[in-house]
Amino acid sequence: MSIEVLDESGTGLDVRRTQRLAAFVLEQMRVHPQAELCITAVEEETIAELNGKWMQKEGPTDVLAFPMDELRPGKVNEEPEEGILGDLVLCPSVAQRQAEEQGGTHTVQDELDLLTVHGILHLLGYDHAEPEEHAEMFGLQARLLEEWQAAGSARGGARK
Repeated sequence: MSIEVLDESGTGLDVRRTQRLAAFVLEQMRVHPQAELCITAVEEETIAELNGKWMQKEGPTDVLAFPMDELRPGKVNEEPEEGILGDLVLCPSVAQRQAEEQGGTHTVQDELDLLTVHGILHLLGYDHAEPEEHAEMFGLQARLLEEWQAAGSARGGARK
C-alpha cells in the first residue's frame, strides 16, 4: 500500500502510528495492496476553509474524506480493485477538544485513531446518514478499532 501521512498541523501527530493504523484498516477491508491513500493533519483554519469549500459548512471539523476512484472493500475470493483511495484531512486540535469532552475516558490518540478509521470507511463508501447505515458503519468502526488494539497487545504492547 502507498500511504502517505503528512503533519502540517504543528501538533506532533504520530505519523508512523497513523500510517500503521491506515495500513491495518486497508488490509482488514481487503483493499488492493497497490491502493494509494494520503492523510494530512492540518490546522483549524485550513480544515475550516476545506469544509466551507467542499461541504458548504462553516467552521472547522474533525475529519474530511475526499474519495478518488470510488474503491470499495474487497470480497473474499475476489481480487480487489486497484486505484487511488483518496485523501483524508484530519484536524488534531479539533480531535483534542473532542477527546477532552469525553471527560478523560478517551485520549487524543484514541480520537485520532477513531477519526482515521472513520475517514477511511467514508473513502470506502460507508456513510451514516440513515439509521441502518449508521449502525453498519459505526459497528464496523468499533470492530476495526478493537482489532487494532488487540493486534498491538498481541505483539507485546498496546498501540496507545
